[in-house]
Order: sequence, then C-alpha cells, then structure tokens
Amino acid sequence: DVKRDIELLYEAVPQLSKVFTIIDRIGEGTFSSVYLAEARMKSGITEKFALKHLIPTSHPIRIAAELQCLTVAGGKENVMGVTYCFRKDDHIVIVMPYMEHQAFVDILGSLSFEEVRQYIYHLLKALAHIHHFGIIHRDIKPSNFLYNRLEKRYALVDFGLAQGTSDTQIELLKAPTVKRPLESRSAARPTASSGNKAPACASSTAESTTQHSSTALPKRSLSVARMKYGKQLVRPTARKTVVPKRRATPAKALAASQRPKISRLGPGLTCSCYMTDRVCNVCLSRKQQVAPRAGTPGFRAPEVLTKCSNQGTAIDIWSAGVILLSLLSARYPFFKASDDLVALTQIMTIRGSKETIRAAKKFGKAVLCSHELPTQDLRTLCERLRGTQPSAEDKVKDLDSLDKQHPLDRGTTEEDKRGWDCVPNAVYDLLDKLLDLNPATRITAPKALHHPLFKDLR
Repeated sequence: DVKRDIELLYEAVPQLSKVFTIIDRIGEGTFSSVYLAEARMKSGITEKFALKHLIPTSHPIRIAAELQCLTVAGGKENVMGVTYCFRKDDHIVIVMPYMEHQAFVDILGSLSFEEVRQYIYHLLKALAHIHHFGIIHRDIKPSNFLYNRLEKRYALVDFGLAQGTSDTQIELLKAPTVKRPLESRSAARPTASSGNKAPACASSTAESTTQHSSTALPKRSLSVARMKYGKQLVRPTARKTVVPKRRATPAKALAASQRPKISRLGPGLTCSCYMTDRVCNVCLSRKQQVAPRAGTPGFRAPEVLTKCSNQGTAIDIWSAGVILLSLLSARYPFFKASDDLVALTQIMTIRGSKETIRAAKKFGKAVLCSHELPTQDLRTLCERLRGTQPSAEDKVKDLDSLDKQHPLDRGTTEEDKRGWDCVPNAVYDLLDKLLDLNPATRITAPKALHHPLFKDLR
C-alpha cells in the first residue's frame, strides 16, 4: 500500500521525481500524509526531507495559512520551518527538514526526570514563540512535538488547525469582518416578550450526538426528498391542517388537582430545565452553540469542551499541561474519552467538580454535576501511577531494612538513578498552573519559562 501511495504521489505531483527519491511513509493523519525522501544537493551531499502531502479537499486558505505560519514563525525556537512547496492542480506538498525522532509512547517509561524537565521547557519555549506571533496551534500533543533524544533536539510541527488571536501577525489567520444582513440584525434585537438574553446553558449540550453540522437535516427540502427502499419520502406540505377543537366531556375533564402544574420561570430564564439533569423541548429546538473545537480528544481544554466562544492561546497551555501530566505519571494517553462530556468528567476527577463548576462560571458556562468529586493531589496521583510512592507498610519495611544495612551496601534502584526518587515540588506547582481550569488565570508560556523549575535553564 505504501509503494502504491508513493507512485500515486509521483503521478499527482510529477515535479517531485526530478528532485526527491521518496523512501517511505512515516506519518498519516486526517488531513495529510508525511513521507521520508532524499535529495542530492548541489554540494553532492544527500539530505533527508519530510514531504507533507495535503489531502486535495483542504481549503486553499487553510493551506496558505499553514505555509505562512511555517515561514513567519518557523525555523527557530523549536518550531519547524519550511524549505520548499510544490503544487500541481489541487495537490500540495510541503517540504520540511527531516528530524529523526522517537515515538513518545516508546520512550515514556525510560525518560529520566531531567529529560522530562528539558522536554517541557523546550515545548513551552516553542509555545511562547508562536504565541508571540498571535498563533494558536490548537493541536498540541506529543506526536506534534518531535523529540530527538540522542541529539536533544525538538520541533513543533503541524499548523494545519492553527487559528489567530485578535492581534495575530499572520495575515491569513486574521478573522474577516463580515457585515450581517439587515434581516439578521433586526432578528437579533431582543423583543419585549423575549426578556433578557438566554443564560449560559449547562454544558451538557446535544453536541455529543450531533457533532457535525453537516449531518443536520436542512430546514427546507424538495417535495420528494429521496428514494429509499423503493419508497418516496415526501416532505409534509406547508399548509396547516385545521383540526376542530373537541369539547372535553365531564368524564374526560381533568380535575384541577390532576392538571400538570406549569413551573414558574426565574428572572431572565426562557425554559424550566436550567441547572437540572434534563433537557426540555425548548432547549432542544434551539440552535446549537457554535464554538471552535478543533484538536485531539484528551488534550482539549475545559473552555473548548464547554463550547466557550472566546478561546485564546491558553488552550495550548492546557494541552502542554496534559503532556506534563503524562510524563510525570508515565501514563499515555492520560485522558481518553468518547465525547466532550466524558472528557469534562475525567478532568473533574483530577481537578475537582466544585473547582470545575466555579471556573466554568467565570467564562460564562453553567456546569451541573450529579456527584461531588474532590480535588486530587497531583504529586500523590503521579507517584501512585508511576509506582514510585510506596504504601505505609512498605515504608516501614524499607526503614527497618535500611537500619540493618551498612551505608555502603545500600543499592539504588533504576528509578533512583533516573531522578524519580527526588522530584521537586516545583514541577507539580508548574503542573497545577498549566492545568488551571480558568483560562483567564492560567499561566502563560513566557511566565512558565520563568518558573523556578527552570531557573538554571534560562
């Protein structure tokens, strides 16, 4: 299959065969495939390159924006740059320097604490660099931060999902100002009967069942919608069918005590299910909240999971915190959820339900949790998962055995040699700041680089 894909790539972009010899496919994602290639330079030296072939259905502006990110911010501060770009019709190939690296899952269990400290420092260094240009990466994860363990080299890659901040320096990431039509403006004005604007709904939205707007049925369709199983599905006509009202007979009339009571709504509310464990028909008929949610499951920040429209560079910092959590606990992936609500619940099990509800309220979201979940101590959690925290009985046994041993006879374990026996509190303090539930108070990349954990690296 790989050989066939390489042949198809040569056919799609014939210019490549004149310059490169494609060796193998080294990566494959949703929107692109990456190949390893060699090219003979004018000096006679053969160099390796990474060829990123974007799928033909990618939007031209999205492709151009990724190239602009690589040319403006790439090539320094642990951010991958771009060497060439080839285009043939709707096929685009971005050529980048090849950096040999190890898979995160293969080296996770053997990393020393010093290697973990260096890893997270250089990741934050790359984030500080791209955030300076107003670039939100949106897909920070280990597979997008290449690490050459032998040469101590790092590279942040894949800006395919990147977005711009309000003051971004990347022209193609700037949000266009779209003038709204007069009809929509007048429709957006609140009427006297509508009351105040709708409050922030509970984060338990219907997004988990309909994540893509393209799957929703259109409001207007043809009379004959489609042919299925040999039957025609006909759209109901727009005429209203007048049904004569029936007078309730005394036998069928409900007593006053048996009639359903209509709950009185609070001030500013337009439905009766706010902050309850159910969703009423009024909320089901509302338009879904629209907010960016691009990224990889398990690395999405709470403000992304709750569909907060105001998202900034803090979502990259949260993802870096999840990576550090995996490094300290030797567990990858740390969070693995089927949908956004399960992912939010998993975050609550670590950071606490009260703290999550309080933070969500800060950015205009109401979260309802059926059970109260306490906040876990990050050091205790990571040491238990890594296996470096002995139980109380083991501690007593170890102390007794150490007292009986001569100091020269006391050996060191493999964990001790790699520095996991004396992990400083500073790293867990940084982890707590990276995993701040409130994006407004979450530490920034430049401030994180000045954390006491990195005082000898600056």
